Amino acid sequence: MAINVKLLKKICEAPGVPGYESKIRNLIIKEVTPLVDSVEVDNMGNVITIKKGKSDAKKAMIGAHMDEIGFMVTHIDDKGFVRFTTLGGFDPKTLTAQRVVIHGKKDVIGVMGSKPIHVMSPEERTKMPKTTDFFIDLGMPKKEVEKIVSVGNPITRERELIEMGECVNCKSIDNRVSVFVLIETLRQLKSTPYDVYGVFTVQEEVGIRGANVAAHSINPDFGFGLDTTIAFDLPGAQPHERVTALGEGTAIKIMDAMTICDYRMVEYMKEVADKNKIKWQTELLTAGGTDTAGIQRMGKNGAISGAVSIPTRHLHQVIEMAHKKDIDNSIKLLKACLESLDGYDWSHK
Repeated sequence: MAINVKLLKKICEAPGVPGYESKIRNLIIKEVTPLVDSVEVDNMGNVITIKKGKSDAKKAMIGAHMDEIGFMVTHIDDKGFVRFTTLGGFDPKTLTAQRVVIHGKKDVIGVMGSKPIHVMSPEERTKMPKTTDFFIDLGMPKKEVEKIVSVGNPITRERELIEMGECVNCKSIDNRVSVFVLIETLRQLKSTPYDVYGVFTVQEEVGIRGANVAAHSINPDFGFGLDTTIAFDLPGAQPHERVTALGEGTAIKIMDAMTICDYRMVEYMKEVADKNKIKWQTELLTAGGTDTAGIQRMGKNGAISGAVSIPTRHLHQVIEMAHKKDIDNSIKLLKACLESLDGYDWSHK
């Protein structure tokens, strides 16, 4: 099944750093409203959708965060150069030679600048860059910059989605590909045993804040996180380092640094994938975390939780890459899991 690349492109390119998700949120609401029974936005800004099942005796919650890593304006100097702080995790070297968009009174393009290598000392050339080495150049003097930009304005990265072979490549595949997967799953779901709460969460990149609040409110019995994961199938990678590989199927999370997935859910997901001939691989990540953590333990009773992870190369860069077949298999696995939750023995054995 071919994925809707046109929709994925719209979702990935929409701006929405932590705490400033309004544009991507509005896009999601427009897309998802015809597909579900109800849509609401909570005080945090999470979009909480409900698709009614055959019974409301139990609840299944799926979390896909809508925010992307980005920046915030902290200072405008006398020459109009903008200083910033990061919103989310960055490898500083990936900032070199990038365009950004400052969302002030209007959107304005800037470029990431730093000290030219031609005037660096030999010692400076050997040092790894820091985020504080960079500034944003808008090509305008201070008085013009201040007509548009203020301290506190959010900043996003500028990069369009393109297709490369069997893959898609863009900024913010993390985690807009999961937003896409959840929308497409809700589109395809026809009948489920229990009510399905599809939640598009905020502020994951700064500490799974939206998922914590949503799970506390919903109190789900079952939980599925949706997020990207590292595909370290690159030159120089050792087999034990790879985590996942592109094109080898959707990934079933076993653990990350914030979550040990419920062993019952892991086995259930494997069985469902095999039964439905869905290509899958395991994901065991010793660092990082996803909304799965909040879904699993922030409800009153805790949730039997696991995660569908989409293998992605070059994470937290503007050239993130995912395989279209892995994306499609992620939709298929989530849909199949939601449709048969009542057919499994969930008792602790």
